[in-house]
Amino acid sequence: MRIQDQYKVVLFDGVCNLCNNAVDFIIRKDKKNRFKVGALQDEQVKEILEDYTIDSDYLDSLVLIDGDQVYYKSTAALHISKNLGGLWPLLYGLVILPTILRDPIYDWVARNRYRWFGKKETCRLPTEEERNKFI
Repeated sequence: MRIQDQYKVVLFDGVCNLCNNAVDFIIRKDKKNRFKVGALQDEQVKEILEDYTIDSDYLDSLVLIDGDQVYYKSTAALHISKNLGGLWPLLYGLVILPTILRDPIYDWVARNRYRWFGKKETCRLPTEEERNKFI
Protein backbone atom coordinates (compact mmCIF):
# COMPACT_ATOMS: atom_id res chain seq x y z
CA MET A 1 0.00 0.00 0.00
CA ARG A 2 1.28 3.46 -0.90
CA ILE A 3 2.10 5.86 1.92
CA GLN A 4 -0.21 8.48 0.35
CA ASP A 5 -3.11 6.04 0.74
CA GLN A 6 -2.45 5.78 4.47
CA TYR A 7 -1.51 9.40 5.29
CA LYS A 8 -1.83 12.89 3.93
CA VAL A 9 1.67 13.65 2.62
CA VAL A 10 3.07 17.16 3.02
CA LEU A 11 6.00 17.93 0.75
CA PHE A 12 8.15 20.99 1.38
CA ASP A 13 11.38 22.69 0.35
CA GLY A 14 13.83 20.98 2.70
CA VAL A 15 16.40 23.80 2.65
CA CYS A 16 13.95 26.64 3.33
CA ASN A 17 13.87 27.87 6.94
CA LEU A 18 10.26 29.08 6.63
CA CYS A 19 9.19 25.71 5.23
CA ASN A 20 11.01 23.84 7.99
CA ASN A 21 9.29 25.99 10.62
CA ALA A 22 5.94 25.23 8.97
CA VAL A 23 6.73 21.50 9.13
CA ASP A 24 7.59 21.82 12.82
CA PHE A 25 4.22 23.51 13.32
CA ILE A 26 2.35 20.78 11.41
CA ILE A 27 4.08 18.06 13.42
CA ARG A 28 3.13 19.77 16.72
CA LYS A 29 -0.51 20.32 15.70
CA ASP A 30 -1.08 16.93 14.03
CA LYS A 31 -2.61 15.32 17.12
CA LYS A 32 -4.34 12.55 15.14
CA ASN A 33 -1.22 11.55 13.16
CA ARG A 34 -2.81 12.19 9.79
CA PHE A 35 0.34 13.56 8.13
CA LYS A 36 3.72 12.36 6.92
CA VAL A 37 6.17 14.99 5.73
CA GLY A 38 9.06 14.90 3.30
CA ALA A 39 11.47 17.25 1.57
CA LEU A 40 10.83 17.75 -2.14
CA GLN A 41 14.54 17.13 -2.73
CA ASP A 42 14.42 13.65 -1.12
CA GLU A 43 14.78 10.61 -3.38
CA GLN A 44 11.86 8.72 -1.73
CA VAL A 45 9.65 11.77 -2.29
CA LYS A 46 10.67 11.93 -5.95
CA GLU A 47 9.53 8.31 -6.28
CA ILE A 48 6.13 9.21 -4.78
CA LEU A 49 5.83 12.13 -7.19
CA GLU A 50 6.25 9.78 -10.16
CA ASP A 51 2.67 8.58 -9.52
CA TYR A 52 1.32 12.07 -10.27
CA THR A 53 1.37 14.79 -12.88
CA ILE A 54 3.09 17.50 -10.87
CA ASP A 55 3.52 21.12 -11.97
CA SER A 56 7.10 21.78 -13.07
CA ASP A 57 7.50 24.62 -10.55
CA TYR A 58 6.62 22.38 -7.60
CA LEU A 59 9.86 23.20 -5.72
CA ASP A 60 8.48 26.69 -5.11
CA SER A 61 5.30 25.29 -3.63
CA LEU A 62 3.98 23.46 -0.65
CA VAL A 63 2.50 20.23 -2.00
CA LEU A 64 -0.13 18.12 -0.26
CA ILE A 65 -0.91 14.66 -1.56
CA ASP A 66 -4.11 13.16 -0.19
CA GLY A 67 -4.69 9.80 -1.88
CA ASP A 68 -4.98 10.63 -5.57
CA GLN A 69 -5.50 14.36 -5.02
CA VAL A 70 -2.62 16.86 -5.25
CA TYR A 71 -2.93 20.35 -3.80
CA TYR A 72 -0.49 23.24 -4.20
CA LYS A 73 0.29 26.55 -2.56
CA SER A 74 -2.53 28.19 -0.58
CA THR A 75 -4.95 25.38 -1.33
CA ALA A 76 -2.49 22.87 0.16
CA ALA A 77 -2.02 25.07 3.24
CA LEU A 78 -5.79 25.37 3.76
CA HIS A 79 -6.33 21.61 3.39
CA ILE A 80 -3.56 21.04 5.92
CA SER A 81 -5.11 23.51 8.37
CA LYS A 82 -8.42 21.66 8.10
CA ASN A 83 -6.77 18.58 9.62
CA LEU A 84 -4.80 20.20 12.46
CA GLY A 85 -5.73 20.44 16.11
CA GLY A 86 -7.01 23.56 17.85
CA LEU A 87 -8.74 26.38 15.98
CA TRP A 88 -6.65 25.95 12.82
CA PRO A 89 -9.44 24.16 10.90
CA LEU A 90 -11.34 27.47 10.89
CA LEU A 91 -8.83 28.79 8.33
CA TYR A 92 -10.17 26.27 5.85
CA GLY A 93 -13.14 28.61 5.35
CA LEU A 94 -10.79 30.80 3.28
CA VAL A 95 -10.95 28.13 0.57
CA ILE A 96 -14.08 29.93 -0.69
CA LEU A 97 -11.79 32.69 -1.96
CA PRO A 98 -10.61 31.91 -5.48
CA THR A 99 -6.97 30.88 -5.90
CA ILE A 100 -6.49 33.91 -8.13
CA LEU A 101 -6.78 35.97 -4.92
CA ARG A 102 -4.98 33.58 -2.53
CA ASP A 103 -2.03 32.35 -4.58
CA PRO A 104 -0.45 35.74 -5.45
CA ILE A 105 0.13 36.31 -1.73
CA TYR A 106 1.52 32.79 -1.40
CA ASP A 107 3.78 33.37 -4.45
CA TRP A 108 5.07 36.67 -3.06
CA VAL A 109 6.12 35.00 0.20
CA ALA A 110 7.59 32.03 -1.74
CA ARG A 111 9.70 34.33 -3.94
CA ASN A 112 11.12 36.09 -0.87
CA ARG A 113 11.35 33.20 1.61
CA TYR A 114 15.11 32.69 1.37
CA ARG A 115 15.82 36.41 1.71
CA TRP A 116 13.45 36.85 4.66
CA PHE A 117 13.91 33.56 6.51
CA GLY A 118 17.18 32.14 5.21
CA LYS A 119 18.22 28.89 3.62
CA LYS A 120 20.04 25.80 4.88
CA GLU A 121 22.92 24.17 3.04
CA THR A 122 21.30 20.72 3.32
CA CYS A 123 17.83 19.34 3.92
CA ARG A 124 16.51 19.15 7.44
CA LEU A 125 16.99 15.89 9.29
CA PRO A 126 14.29 14.79 11.72
CA THR A 127 15.02 14.39 15.39
CA GLU A 128 14.58 10.96 16.96
CA GLU A 129 11.10 11.98 18.23
CA GLU A 130 10.07 13.24 14.78
CA ARG A 131 11.39 10.33 12.74
CA ASN A 132 7.99 8.55 12.54
CA LYS A 133 6.42 11.70 11.01
CA PHE A 134 8.84 11.76 8.07
CA ILE A 135 8.78 9.70 4.89
